[in-house]
Amino acid sequence: MAGFRIGRGRGSDNRPPQQQRPQQAPPPPYGPSHGQYGGAQGAPAYPPQQQWPPNGGGHPRQGRAPHGEPEYFGDPHPAADPYADNPGHTRAFSINEDPYGHAATYHAGSASAPVGPRLHWKELLRGIVMRPGPTFHQMRDYPVWGPALTVSFLYGLLAIFGFDQSREEVIKAPFTTALTSVLITGVFFVIGSLILGTVTHTLARQLGGDGSWQPTVGLSMLIMPLTDAPRLVFAMFLGGDNPLVQVVGWATWLAAGALFTSMVSKSHDLPWPKALGASAIQLIALLAIIKLGTI
Repeated sequence: MAGFRIGRGRGSDNRPPQQQRPQQAPPPPYGPSHGQYGGAQGAPAYPPQQQWPPNGGGHPRQGRAPHGEPEYFGDPHPAADPYADNPGHTRAFSINEDPYGHAATYHAGSASAPVGPRLHWKELLRGIVMRPGPTFHQMRDYPVWGPALTVSFLYGLLAIFGFDQSREEVIKAPFTTALTSVLITGVFFVIGSLILGTVTHTLARQLGGDGSWQPTVGLSMLIMPLTDAPRLVFAMFLGGDNPLVQVVGWATWLAAGALFTSMVSKSHDLPWPKALGASAIQLIALLAIIKLGTI
């Protein structure tokens, strides 16, 4: 009875061990046995590395890695690239090297050194009146809270006597009531000038200025009482409705506009039209509250 013999191991092939089929060699790691570019068996799967001429500038030899990355060989400090700064090429710079040279432009409020030393309060007040431009330029990075708060408060104590009706009410009132009214006026003037100075600083920033808040507000608080001091002196003796007082008031208001424009321009590095626009609200408030006494 014919049949098939099924077995395990070596006996399943029905051939002696020396006649069994030899095992095949594993395929090459980079594809079939023949070359990638149609060459003979055993040819490299990738073309040979490309070498640059030794005197062509840049790296002496450059090739391509198996995955396309550039490989550089030779001197780690190559000669200058003749194609640098041309379209499609870049230039390498070392650490801490400024490719554009040293910048000489000063920006207010930055970490650069100030123009000069801090002025004493006497020199500051004198400089605002006699030489406003250089004074604002020198003090644009220094806070002036001491002189600003003191001068503003002293002016507020006397401002109530610059209007006829207010002066008569204070003089006729009891001492305690009059003192309270004078002190409240001084405090209100300090707070009001602080708010108006902040508005001027904010507008200057919106228009592209780069100045600091403290110097801008402090200097604006000094400009308001210093420019109105001549009108206040005449108004205390001649009355607020006197024609001379009115003329002096308009003249000092124009002077205040010039000082505000100069201060904002120096503190925020702005042209004078933008500096005048930034201080417009403070000028209008100064005219309505102090010069005309309508509020």
